[in-house]
Amino acid sequence: MSKPHALVAGGLGVIGRNVATHLADTLGWQVTALSRRSPGFNTAARYLPVDLLDDKASHQALADAGPFTHVFYAAYQEHDDPTRQVDTNLAMLRTCVAAAEAASPDLERVVLYEGAKYYGAHLGAFPTPAHEDDPRVLPPMFYYDQEDWLTAFSKGKPWDPVVLRTDVVCGFALGNPMNLAMVIAVYAAICKELGLPLRFPGSPTCYGKLAQVTDAAQLARGSVWAAGQGAGHTAYNLTNGDIFRWSHLWNRIAAHLDMDPGEPMPISLTEMMADKAPLWERIKAKHGLVDVPFDKVAAWGFGDFIFNCDWDVICSTTRIRQAGFTDTVDSEEMFLHLIDDFRDRKVIP
Repeated sequence: MSKPHALVAGGLGVIGRNVATHLADTLGWQVTALSRRSPGFNTAARYLPVDLLDDKASHQALADAGPFTHVFYAAYQEHDDPTRQVDTNLAMLRTCVAAAEAASPDLERVVLYEGAKYYGAHLGAFPTPAHEDDPRVLPPMFYYDQEDWLTAFSKGKPWDPVVLRTDVVCGFALGNPMNLAMVIAVYAAICKELGLPLRFPGSPTCYGKLAQVTDAAQLARGSVWAAGQGAGHTAYNLTNGDIFRWSHLWNRIAAHLDMDPGEPMPISLTEMMADKAPLWERIKAKHGLVDVPFDKVAAWGFGDFIFNCDWDVICSTTRIRQAGFTDTVDSEEMFLHLIDDFRDRKVIP
């Protein structure tokens, strides 16, 4: 092939959108991105409306779109029932990789994305900094099922997998509410409209704990590195490479938005935002914002979880640095930059 052809699954999520556009629009790769929604923005990436739970249709669509040299798998479906979450997400991965392989005799690598839940970050305090070879926690955990299947499926094949373990990926993606930067930005816009201080909505303990995030742009660059330079059959933690405390960052965000941070006040965002859709509609009309439905603009339950992590969340990035990917991002500056980006794109006032 004259240039790499990437298949990006989950092409409109905060990971997939940034990977797809970085590959296509910055690096000039041929990119086919999968999403059940249309992109709604200009990009050289080609988007296909493929449902990865439809095995037959997916095989046909990828046979027509291929062959591919690389697969970047960032598709995800949330389910409250852990068993269904495992079954659904494993089925989608199987369909995507098997169909891509069948269409691609020169497939080189599959990059799979995971998160800090691999180390038990969702269950409570865990040994930090977490290393890639740390013991797993008690399942169910779909990351384990996906990684085990991919490892077994790739044995003896001319292509190999690489796993990137991120945490709280932040970036620009409309209609994908699992984005902490957007949770903060929309919460701030609502507080400002109501004339309220920007109070930290989580627990006092979380306010002082150490946290980490992954910039989606950083992850896109790291994905290119993983696709070509990372060692096959290897997992790498990939975060911004720094850590922060909410007690410091929150004051910077409030100052950036010309708001009083007030004192932290533990609340349930899920409960407090349940009646704010009409207010959001008024804010959109008042400021001429893009028309993103309130239930698609921010995942309040996700914010509740992050802001009530009463333990340090830190993953070691030594392995990926020693292997050659040394990019770092200032996380506090990242949040301020993203807020400005959301404003420029008319997502928030």
